[in-house]
Amino acid sequence: MNKKLNLRSLAAQAVEQVVEQGQSLSNVLPPLQQKVSDKDKALLQELCFGVLRTMSQMEWLINKLMSRPMTGKQRTVHYLIMVGFYQLLHTRIPAHAALAETVEGAVAIKRPQLKGLINGVLRQFQRQEETLLAEFAASDARFLHPAWLLKRLQKAWPANWEAIVEANNQRPPMWLRVNRVHHTRDGWLALLNEAGMNGFTHPDYPDAVRLESPAPVHALPGFDEGWVTVQDASAQGCVAFLQPENGEQILDLCAAPGGKTTHILEAAPQAQVLAVDVDQQRLSRVYDNLKRLGMKATVKQGDGRDPASWCGEQQFDRILLDAPCSATGVIRRHPDIKWLRRDRDIPELAQLQAEILDAVWLHLKSGGTLVYATCSVLPEENSQQIKAFLQRTADAILCETGTPEQPGQQNLPGAEEGDGFFYAKLIKK
Repeated sequence: MNKKLNLRSLAAQAVEQVVEQGQSLSNVLPPLQQKVSDKDKALLQELCFGVLRTMSQMEWLINKLMSRPMTGKQRTVHYLIMVGFYQLLHTRIPAHAALAETVEGAVAIKRPQLKGLINGVLRQFQRQEETLLAEFAASDARFLHPAWLLKRLQKAWPANWEAIVEANNQRPPMWLRVNRVHHTRDGWLALLNEAGMNGFTHPDYPDAVRLESPAPVHALPGFDEGWVTVQDASAQGCVAFLQPENGEQILDLCAAPGGKTTHILEAAPQAQVLAVDVDQQRLSRVYDNLKRLGMKATVKQGDGRDPASWCGEQQFDRILLDAPCSATGVIRRHPDIKWLRRDRDIPELAQLQAEILDAVWLHLKSGGTLVYATCSVLPEENSQQIKAFLQRTADAILCETGTPEQPGQQNLPGAEEGDGFFYAKLIKK
């Protein structure tokens, strides 16, 4: 089997695992990329991300062009047709090549008898493309978001929801964090220019640089030496609010994959940092990040609702709680979130966040700082969460971030901005 022909069927299988089995694309994609040549890895990624980003459009077209949906064992073919549509609509792959290789994908998934069907649907689309796209542009599916999420965004952000949706549907910018232990931001920017690349700074986050166009990490000056880390600008805001200092005991809770742990240590190399996450597997990434940057922290697996089980009676000067959330602020980086999340998840997540917040507050020293952060844009997980916490917690004071009526700072995703992110800085009196 020519591996190139197999690419479309691999993409179809990956999308099927995300949508039908609820698996995360970041878990599904790497093993599939191992099966293809290096130059095909990027195309496989583009097809998977692209189909998930535009899934509402692909689904809408299939409903228009097929009298009944593919079910059961034929379901992979449903996603293979989507891969065909995506190439015809959103890539520069010549139409004849996209058609031929998508049709050939049926052989790879052992459905050779359906080659004619796939070919027929894709050719029918080509003939009716203009009419179909005009009709699609007038439908609700054009927002490329599931109905429940669209409704929540419209309710939470009546003036901004269209801009949020638009940002979610774009490819994400590539943000970096300059390691201040090695270079100033401007010093490293000069090295980037020497390497023939352009970068832009962020007005609020002193270590952040946005690349003019994304680049492979090993092409970045000093990446292997730990001079720079890939991290979204908004995620860097956590440490800007935390303001860690040398000699302090600092807890980074829900720490994996370790971007914020290492940022804390860049800002305060002599701090004693405990990085905790509930997911043992994801903790391996924390170790990798610490190792690449030559840093030391204590790393433990543990549940944020039960701090005593992993830190006993220990009290911390500062706590960063990057709470588990809907991730609705990072959809442009993880388009599978739109299809993995459900409306019912939001109240469940809000409940979990409240339990962690209450439990870990008891481990903050008097006068200490806790930064609550999420990569969500939904008020139930953000401003409403903190408002309720302040009402039930007598010794908590909101600091620098919003007002008691509208607590926290909410960043919304933007083309030249960071991801959607929320922060609330709390001091224990």
